[in-house]
Amino acid sequence: MRRTRILALLGVLAVWAAVSYGNRALGVMMPALLPTPGDVGAVFAETVRDGTLWRHVVTSLGRLALGLLAAMCVPVRLMLEPIIEFVRPIPPLAFLPMFLVWFGLGEGSKVAFIGYTTFFPMFVAVAAAVLRVDVTLLRAAASLGAGHLDLIRRVIVPAALPGIIVALRLGFALALFVIVGAEFMGADAGLGHLIMEGRTFFLPAQIVMGALVLGLLGSVVNALLLAAERRLFRWREAGATS
Repeated sequence: MRRTRILALLGVLAVWAAVSYGNRALGVMMPALLPTPGDVGAVFAETVRDGTLWRHVVTSLGRLALGLLAAMCVPVRLMLEPIIEFVRPIPPLAFLPMFLVWFGLGEGSKVAFIGYTTFFPMFVAVAAAVLRVDVTLLRAAASLGAGHLDLIRRVIVPAALPGIIVALRLGFALALFVIVGAEFMGADAGLGHLIMEGRTFFLPAQIVMGALVLGLLGSVVNALLLAAERRLFRWREAGATS
């Protein structure tokens, strides 16, 4: 599986190189509009060397972490569900101007927008995971004298943990999607700002590099969450092979 993924990535890179370098040789379209892997690599090396890329990455990750933390504060389901089901279908970008009005152009609007956008899918995923907990487990624990807090800590949370990890994966992927839009406005750092700067000054290689870094961050975090899930639930794999 790992070899197949590496080959797929190398295949995409080979196609990109063939198209971009072929375009540069044949002059089908303006070369600046289709940067080559070498162009993107040069921009990446330059931004790493002068520390610009790390500043943008750390800034975006800080906003993502705060936004996800705000989205994970899930209150009582029965009280919030009617409101959530009414607001959830509204596209988050429709509220972006209001977040700028309410919270200004600083960090508050970006964190609030990320939290608002990621809250709904994470809420639905976590609620579904909790509702799928086997009632028999709850009754068995209650018959052994477990209180409400014990049921939550020892039964509900462990049983729902796979669904919670899926919610985190979904939430982080969505947060990466909206951080670009949030950092387009009123930001002086962040990967979205880096991409917008590339558009403003007509630097396609910088735009592609910023997008690839976002994809790399998403892949790394997703891999870490999957590794955590495998480590927490090694007993499932042992039971499947026995």
